[in-house]
Amino acid sequence: MKPSNAIVVGGGIGGLALATALARKGVAVTLLEQAARFSEIGAGLQISPNGLAVLRALGLEHGLKARGAVRGQAVRLCDYAKGAQVARLDLTRLANDQRYYFLHRADLIDLLREAAQRANVSFETDAQVASIHPGALPQVQMARGGRRRAELVVAADGIHSVGRVQLNGADKARFSGQVAWRGLIPNTIDHGPEARVTMGPGRHLVSYPLREGRLVNLVAVEERADWAAEGWHHRDDPSNLRQAFAGFGGEAAQMLGAVQDVTLWGLHYHPVAANWQAEGVALLGDAAHPTLPFLAQGANMALEDAWVLADCLTRQPRDAALSAYQAARIDRARRIVKTSEGNAARYHLRSGPVRFAAHTGLRIASKLAPGAMLGAFDWLYAHDVTKA
Repeated sequence: MKPSNAIVVGGGIGGLALATALARKGVAVTLLEQAARFSEIGAGLQISPNGLAVLRALGLEHGLKARGAVRGQAVRLCDYAKGAQVARLDLTRLANDQRYYFLHRADLIDLLREAAQRANVSFETDAQVASIHPGALPQVQMARGGRRRAELVVAADGIHSVGRVQLNGADKARFSGQVAWRGLIPNTIDHGPEARVTMGPGRHLVSYPLREGRLVNLVAVEERADWAAEGWHHRDDPSNLRQAFAGFGGEAAQMLGAVQDVTLWGLHYHPVAANWQAEGVALLGDAAHPTLPFLAQGANMALEDAWVLADCLTRQPRDAALSAYQAARIDRARRIVKTSEGNAARYHLRSGPVRFAAHTGLRIASKLAPGAMLGAFDWLYAHDVTKA
């Protein structure tokens, strides 16, 4: 019942995971990547237990460790003024051998690319796609001319997806009023194996270690009225970052002072796509459900999508499988996107009394009911698509 051949557009985390899963099931997969080569782009990311379940099922967890992934021990919430701890989520309390990792995006891409190569996926780089057309035998129109056909085409091509536009029309994104800086620094402060969220009025800083703890990944988010372009690669002056976070003290100030190279991007709200599939074409990852970074689920959702789509395609005829895939994923995607959008407000409390009251409540809950605080994330972390 499964297609005999497929084209995957996009060589990111979701595209590579899907290509690997399909190829292992006997599908001849061609992956089209618009970049001229796979390079070390992006920065850190977090693989939570729900995403790790997919990597584990693909036999790749050991590869994470071999590439210097750091196993997360905690998520710590801190106040901006002096860095005092507000609350701590103990990730070692996660049940059923669930684990949490921090790693560089390039290292995960490298791991997935090697897995896809071992599964005999065919790669074409510098392959820019102009449009995708559903049908009994879907077509991919290349930007430099020529067409490709396959029984299945999956658009895993990110927030500017050509497949999303084809199935849903022009995207109605809007600026969220927030921008984010991203950078890497040497770990000179002995940053522990934790994700640290330093919360201040109208802004917050996230930090966690990478590559066996040698580096620290920073993501700094500020509320502002000025629009900023979307995307990872817009370079900015580190002095602008330091000026925006001038009130931050403690180790947060030390980390910000060490930044020498930084990118800035505008955070935009995107609706979850209404249509994820049509006549042999499917959307995956950010192409279907772009999300703000405040729940660290972009990569994890793409991994979940990849597993579910590959699984559906081995159980039902193509079009029924694509419908089942959307039905299985869309409600969860909407919940994650909505929850992520709400987190920024919790991190950015401006009123001193409100912030004091909220932080006091977090401190008490963290000390008296640490298991309950972590349990509030069971709906997210305990979800294992490989066992569904």
